[in-house]
Amino acid sequence: MQQTIWIALSLVLFVIVALEMYHSLKRSETTNRLINKYIDDLENEHLFDEIYEYCQKDFKLRRIMRKHAATKEDIKSLHKKLMTWGNIKKGRRFVPITSFFYAYSLNYLFEHRDDDDKKVTMRMLNFFHI
Repeated sequence: MQQTIWIALSLVLFVIVALEMYHSLKRSETTNRLINKYIDDLENEHLFDEIYEYCQKDFKLRRIMRKHAATKEDIKSLHKKLMTWGNIKKGRRFVPITSFFYAYSLNYLFEHRDDDDKKVTMRMLNFFHI
C-alpha cells in the first residue's frame, strides 16, 4: 500500500517536472525567435502583437495580464521604458523582450509601470543576470 502511494507520488512529480520543462523550453524558443526576428526592428507593431498573444495564451502570464487589466499598449509602453536603459543583448536574453515572458518579471513591470525607467530596467537586468 505504502509503496503504491510512493510510486503514484513519484509519477505525479515526474509529470509536473516534465510539463514545467516543456513550458520552459517553449518560452525559451519563443523569446529567442522574437529576439532574432525583431532585433533590428524593435518598434515593429508585430512584436507587440506577438508578445501580447503569448501572454494571453500562457496560463501563468494570462492571470497577471488579467490582474493588471494589461493591454497591448501597456506592453508597448513598458517596452519603450526598458529600451531606454536595457538595450543590451546577452546570449538568448534581451531585457526589452524577455521581461514579458516570466511571471515574476511581468508582474513586477505592471506593478511598477509608473516608476523611473532606470529603476525598472535595472531590476530586470538583475533578474536576468545581465
